[in-house]
Amino acid sequence: MADALLSPAVGMTMNVVSAAAIGISVAKVKKNELSEKTVPIMGVAGALVFAGQMINFAIPATGSSGHIGGGILLAGLVGGVPAFLSITAVLIIQCLFFADGGLLALGSNIFNMGIIPCLLVYPLLFKPFLKGGITLKRLTVASIISVIVALTIGAFCVVLQTLLSGITELPFSTFVVLMLPIHVVIGLIEGIVTAAILCFVYKMRPEITDSTFSKNKLSGVSTKGVLVILTVLAVAVGGVFSLFASSNPDGLEWAIGKTTEQVLGVETELEAEGGIFDGAANVQENTAFLPDYAFASNPDNLAGTSISGIIGAAVTFAIAGAAGLIITKAKKKQKAV
Repeated sequence: MADALLSPAVGMTMNVVSAAAIGISVAKVKKNELSEKTVPIMGVAGALVFAGQMINFAIPATGSSGHIGGGILLAGLVGGVPAFLSITAVLIIQCLFFADGGLLALGSNIFNMGIIPCLLVYPLLFKPFLKGGITLKRLTVASIISVIVALTIGAFCVVLQTLLSGITELPFSTFVVLMLPIHVVIGLIEGIVTAAILCFVYKMRPEITDSTFSKNKLSGVSTKGVLVILTVLAVAVGGVFSLFASSNPDGLEWAIGKTTEQVLGVETELEAEGGIFDGAANVQENTAFLPDYAFASNPDNLAGTSISGIIGAAVTFAIAGAAGLIITKAKKKQKAV
């Protein structure tokens, strides 16, 4: 979401809600939901999600595109709470370093793409599918259905947040009718991708999936093979495949454009100016060294996209991995005391 979709009151409220969720999640992870073996998986998976979000795939016959959210994928690999912290790192990096998503809207984006899939849909829908035992079929069904549900709820929350913000150019009924179906389709595609990756990891190292599902520590098992493959995939996706991303507007941008076209008679972009909006924009201008995943001096240079993908994935790996390492060290100290 961009800042123009939110009022300052709604934006700040969602920032507070997401900040509270982050604090609670850090405390919970420090107690029992993260082991040293899981930390590198958390970092590499976060890097892969960052790279994957750069690839917009075209939605046939619509003129729109979609990209993965990655919340369920991360949760399936490392658990719901660690996944939430990892996707939060992704969204913060995108916002500050690449000016992707508004700073005022950061809390809303964390709520819609992190809290909903990782802290709500994963424990309440994904995990129950696997209670009878983990199989490739159950993992596939759980992935596809959970992603569709998470993405649809997230899209509906976007509509609610704009409604509460009083964005009159986006009437509720029109916006919701456009937002939900397109995100169901996007969710189906992301669900298939998520299922493919989770099934691959399960076939290669079932102990990782078993450990995540049962919350048992992952010990005595080498994860190097999985880490190497996921790292190579993250670099390939961010550095190469991102060059072939669809130029069509994503589901949210497409729905906004179609809504304003129906209401105002012409497709237009929403803009926010003055006060807190200008302040947030100035912060992003000062922190974003590759705005919109491109060189500021030469945005048409495709090398900027590749470099953005690789750097973003590397920074995500570093921050998510460092956060996980700090938490595990803190856990050890607490136990020692």
